[in-house]
Amino acid sequence: MQLTQPIPLFERMTALADPIRSRMLLLLERHELTVNEIRSVLQLPQSTVSRHLKALSDQDWVTSRPDGTSRRYRTAEKLEPASRKVWHIVREQVAATPATAQDTRRVQTVLAHRRSKSQKFFSSAAGQWDRLRVELFGNRADLLGLLGLLDETWTVADLGCGTGQLAESIAPFVGKVIAIDDSAAMLTAARRRLAAMTNVDVRSGRLEALPIDDSSVDAALLFLVLHYVPEPSEAIAEARRVLKPGGRLLIVDMMPHDRGNLLHEMGHVWSGFSEEQITEMFEAAGISGGRYHPLPADEAAKGPSLFAAVARKQTEGTAELPFNYDAQMKMMTAADASVQI
Repeated sequence: MQLTQPIPLFERMTALADPIRSRMLLLLERHELTVNEIRSVLQLPQSTVSRHLKALSDQDWVTSRPDGTSRRYRTAEKLEPASRKVWHIVREQVAATPATAQDTRRVQTVLAHRRSKSQKFFSSAAGQWDRLRVELFGNRADLLGLLGLLDETWTVADLGCGTGQLAESIAPFVGKVIAIDDSAAMLTAARRRLAAMTNVDVRSGRLEALPIDDSSVDAALLFLVLHYVPEPSEAIAEARRVLKPGGRLLIVDMMPHDRGNLLHEMGHVWSGFSEEQITEMFEAAGISGGRYHPLPADEAAKGPSLFAAVARKQTEGTAELPFNYDAQMKMMTAADASVQI
C-alpha cells in the first residue's frame, strides 16, 4: 500500500478554512497587534485567539516579535508564491463580509487607545519631559541619531581628532573617516579607541599642513580645536584644499569670552571666535556661504558658549574667491585684540 505525502499547500489552506483565522490574517495584514488587542477587536477569549494564532504560525501565515512583556503579531511579509495566490483569493472574499467591516471599526478603537495612552502621559509630563528623556536615553541620544543623515559613501576628515571620540561616533554612518592630530599622546589614545573600526584611518599631521590629498574628502570637521591652532586661517584654508567641490566644512568652537584662565590652564591660544572673524576666515580661504549659529547652552557645562559654523567649497566651474591676504590680516588683528594675556 502506497502512502501519499501531504501537500504543504493543502495544509496551509486548511489553516485558512476557519473564518476567524481568515479575519485574523486580514487584520494582521493591516496592523501589528498583540494578543490582547486581537482579542479586543474580534471579541473572543484570549485562549481562543492564542489557539488560532498558533495554527496560523505553524503554517507560516503569521510572524511575531517580542515587544517588552508582550508579543506583536503580523501577517508574514514573504509568503511563498502558491500561498500568496491562495491568500489573494481568500482575502477578496473575507474583505467583503460584514464581520470584517466590524473588525475595521473596532481596530480603530484599539489604535485610539494607543494614542490616548501617549497623550495622557505627555499631558502630565510635558513640563518634565526633557529631564525624563535625558534620564532614559542620555544627553547625546538625539544628536547621535541625527548622524544617520550622513551619506554612507562619504569620506569625512576629523581634523584635530584628539582621543577619537568624534571619529568613533561618525564612523558607523560613513564610508571612511580620516582622523588627524599632531599630539603623539592623543594619537595613541585614538588608535587604541578606534582599533576595531576598519574604516577609520588615524594619521599624524598638523592642521596647517594636512597629510590628505587635494579634493579628496566630502566633509571636514574642526570640533573644539581651532582655538588651539596658532594660525586658524591656515587650518581653514587647508580644510578647503582637501574638500571635494561642494564639500562642507563644519567648525564647532567657543564664542568670544573673557575667561582668561583658559589661556593659561587649558593651553588655549584664542579666546573664542566671533561671527565676523569666522566669516572673514571663510572668505580669505575661498569658502562660500558660511553660516554661524550660537549653540544652546548646556546647564551642566562649565565652559564658554559654543557656536557651529558651516560653509561649502564651491563646485567646479564656479568662480571662487581668491586667497584674500588683506582680509586675513584684518581678521588676525581683530582676533589678537580679543586675546587676554
